Amino acid sequence: MASDSNVGAPGPGAPARTSPSGGRSSGSGSLWGQLVKISLLGLFTALALWAVLPLYVDGNWWGMAVVVAVLVLVYLVYLSKRTVPLKYLLPGVLLLVAFQILPVLYTMSTSVTNFSDGHRGDKDQAIAAIEAYSVTRAEQGREFGLTVATVGDPDLGELVFLLTDTEGTPYVGDIEGLRPLDDATVDPGSGRVTEAFGYTVLTPAQVNARSRELEEFAVPVGDGSGIRANSLSTAYEGRATRVYDADCDCVTDTETGVVYTADDERGAFYDEDGQRLPQGWQVNVGFDNFARFLFNPTFASSFFSILVWNIAFAVSITFLVFVVGLAIALTLHTPRLRGKVVYRVLVVLPYAMSSLAMYLLWRDMFNTDFGLFNQLLGTNVDWLGDAWTARFAVILANVWLGYPYMFLVATGALQAIPRELTQAARIDGAGAWQAFRHVTLPMLMVAMTPILIATFAFNFNNFNAVWLITKGGPFPPNDPSAGATDLLITYTYRMAFSQATAEYGYAAALSVMIFVIVSVMSVISLSRSKALQEVDR
Repeated sequence: MASDSNVGAPGPGAPARTSPSGGRSSGSGSLWGQLVKISLLGLFTALALWAVLPLYVDGNWWGMAVVVAVLVLVYLVYLSKRTVPLKYLLPGVLLLVAFQILPVLYTMSTSVTNFSDGHRGDKDQAIAAIEAYSVTRAEQGREFGLTVATVGDPDLGELVFLLTDTEGTPYVGDIEGLRPLDDATVDPGSGRVTEAFGYTVLTPAQVNARSRELEEFAVPVGDGSGIRANSLSTAYEGRATRVYDADCDCVTDTETGVVYTADDERGAFYDEDGQRLPQGWQVNVGFDNFARFLFNPTFASSFFSILVWNIAFAVSITFLVFVVGLAIALTLHTPRLRGKVVYRVLVVLPYAMSSLAMYLLWRDMFNTDFGLFNQLLGTNVDWLGDAWTARFAVILANVWLGYPYMFLVATGALQAIPRELTQAARIDGAGAWQAFRHVTLPMLMVAMTPILIATFAFNFNNFNAVWLITKGGPFPPNDPSAGATDLLITYTYRMAFSQATAEYGYAAALSVMIFVIVSVMSVISLSRSKALQEVDR
């Protein structure tokens, strides 16, 4: 008798078993898996090359090393059979580092510097800019065909000159000097560069948008000479009237004879009267930016007044949207109410609309001359021109936009609470308010406390709510930088991007402070909300 172990085994000439789909049971899945893996690794490699190219053009070797290290790490993880858990963890970790940790670390590092307009680069770049900016046209200076370009983004990228001499030889010039340009396309007719690898050629409109920077930009070429733009299509070589002397670490103005000595603590050149040259360099200032808004009387008064209003703004909106949303949810939770679906659709309409468009609509409704409120009330109130009415307008607009979300959350939480609990409380003699206060509300708060904390954190940094309605105003006559409705986030934005001198270091210090305040408040709120867990047991 044949052994039982051979029962059902295919004979020597029997075909191999196939899967129901017709393919082989082993290998088909792994083949598709390998193809997907190769495709994803190829895509990631292409992204790495895309990131490396601008870093190479900019000479950022540390950035290139980081990109290559990440690429090698991805290959080691996904080509190895021993790192299965890491295959699932690595994408999330890389995204966390790229979009959370690195921006926070960069902001913190910027907050301890004097990074601002006039303090953007290092000392050598500042010296080159000083000499280049003082260039005046020389009689024997060379003429160049000019094309204005940038490294990267046309609006924010570093300006460069793509130049051609009288023989048509292309050059590239930036704040570090003039050098030959490879891989450039020169138009035979105009003699100007029309395309160059690694650079973005600007249109006339883009050049006009950066005309102020263009007026202050020049390419140093050594021996006190520099190249400046003469028009949008031509440039000239001239001599600098301010010359740096390394022996005394100073800059001498050859026309006036004034000597500006370097101050490495403040990152600028100063003369005997304390007047400084506008071009400076970045230096570490420690906690001076933090001390500025904490202890300087002028900045501290603005900071703390904005902080108080910021907390009041976030708390009031969180409380009001909770009360309004919960009240409507309780009303529509009544069992015998007819037309609930219609009412709920009407209630959530503000949540379904574009908040950006709604903020602009509310701004127009508060307009003094033709706004809806003045038209309906027959008044002539300057709603956005007075501090308290402007604050009222901002809060009202945000409550109207925010309560539908709280209504949806409260409705879901109410539906999860058994009606028998409330009925039992009423049978035991509790009134409607007592049943709500001691039964419904505690169980609601178990689900809604995290939502309330998130709502507070969101409104604490609700930039659009203020900027689109009031832009932080109205402003007092003696301080145009801090308005009555400014939040810390809008104040920070104004200091960084809307001032005559963009103070990025100071704005970064404010951002760190905002991060600390929101983090501390959120941690305290979450720790206290743990007491509500007893209700849910």
